[in-house]
Amino acid sequence: MASTVTSRRKQLGNELRHARIAAKMTQQQVAEVLGCTQGKVNKIESGAVGVKLGDVRAMLEAFGVNGDESETLMNLARAAAGQRGHWSGYRSVVPHWFRTFTDLEPAAAEIMTWHGERIPGPLQSEHYMLKQFTEFGATDVTSLVRNRLDRKTVFDQPQPPYYRFILSEAALLRAPGGEAPAVMLDQLEHLLELDRRQRVYVHVLRLNARLAAVPNDFTIMRFPDRTRDFVYIEHSAGGIYLDDQKDFQIFVDAWDRLRGAALERHETREFLRELADKYRAAMGA
Repeated sequence: MASTVTSRRKQLGNELRHARIAAKMTQQQVAEVLGCTQGKVNKIESGAVGVKLGDVRAMLEAFGVNGDESETLMNLARAAAGQRGHWSGYRSVVPHWFRTFTDLEPAAAEIMTWHGERIPGPLQSEHYMLKQFTEFGATDVTSLVRNRLDRKTVFDQPQPPYYRFILSEAALLRAPGGEAPAVMLDQLEHLLELDRRQRVYVHVLRLNARLAAVPNDFTIMRFPDRTRDFVYIEHSAGGIYLDDQKDFQIFVDAWDRLRGAALERHETREFLRELADKYRAAMGA
């Protein structure tokens, strides 16, 4: 959690600095708005200290920032403060380390993700979700499913991000809880339906692909504005956000290698159809 908050705090400070410069205001003028010192404003912009949500809102009003841009920055401020913000009701089931990701997901211009052993959330069919959460022994399955379905609205935005998925063949063979041809057939049909969308790209990496090795799962997010691009890596105890340029480029290169070895889009569709036929046959056996 600490690394996430630090990363978001630096990102927020950078955004506020750009907004102040665009508004042709000095740090001293901002200090007068907030009733603090110029040094405090400098620390806010450098990410050295946190900033209260009320102060962020006062700064945005002084800079003339409003509408969607203001709301995006307020969401970032909540993430930087490590606060729940609007994460209530069924959305509160989401782990705190993943909330920055889902807050920023709709604002991205491009998302590139690799998954080796499981179907990622935005691609999961409802049947797959239910089976997965049940096998995990989750106590609030309804809220978990509702939240995951809520994430899928990213595909229905007027200008959705280009969402590029690379899935290992293994993810299409490993069903939650073991062999479940009905679940996986439903999942494959769902993938084929999603792949018809204009900005959704699904590529399968075959098990016999020519690669020395595959990396752990990761997601790259790129943004159309000044929001800093980052890589998200999830592990059993939480999630890590990396926005250092050298680290970021390492993962871009890794994604490019995976993409070069994966099936093309039309080849993936054919592979998914053939695998779906095998699951149908298994159900009829």
